[in-house]
Amino acid sequence: MADLGRIFIGIAPTDEARLALVDALVGLPDLPGRVAAPENWHLTLRFIGRMDEVSFERLLGDLDQEDRGGPFRVRLAGLGAFPNSRRAAVLWVGVDQGSTELTALAGQMEEIVTGIGIEAEDRPFHPHLTLSRIRPPENVAAMLDAGGAISVTWRADHLTVYSSTTGSGGARYETLETFAL
Repeated sequence: MADLGRIFIGIAPTDEARLALVDALVGLPDLPGRVAAPENWHLTLRFIGRMDEVSFERLLGDLDQEDRGGPFRVRLAGLGAFPNSRRAAVLWVGVDQGSTELTALAGQMEEIVTGIGIEAEDRPFHPHLTLSRIRPPENVAAMLDAGGAISVTWRADHLTVYSSTTGSGGARYETLETFAL
């Protein structure tokens, strides 16, 4: 098996939601840092990292057997930053509808991943869509205050297993498998 890159599981917005978010961000100042391309936007449920072939096949099999619930509405609203607005390393859009379902799915993904021997995640799940990664960290408090009214909604009806490879042009994401909700 060829190198799959770094594996993660996420929920992708629809094309219409991506375009609506691009439009909603137009009035903001230029986003700082390395801005994620709209085609790469997603809500990460669980980052896994590199996996061997056996673990990867087991992951896919366990995801196929899991009752993932049904489709649900996701609404993005509000800008935020990790770890905080004065020392932002990540600029993100929050989730104000669908966070309960996303948190439940993230919990299921955590159980599956730890069940195949991957180390447990040490940070609590916080549903968000990453807009940019900022190195070195910057103060983005003024941008967050001027964040405007972001409200982008879509129907999440599948989750995706992605591969991420990095290079000089930034991260490239490839869809490896999708599973209906």
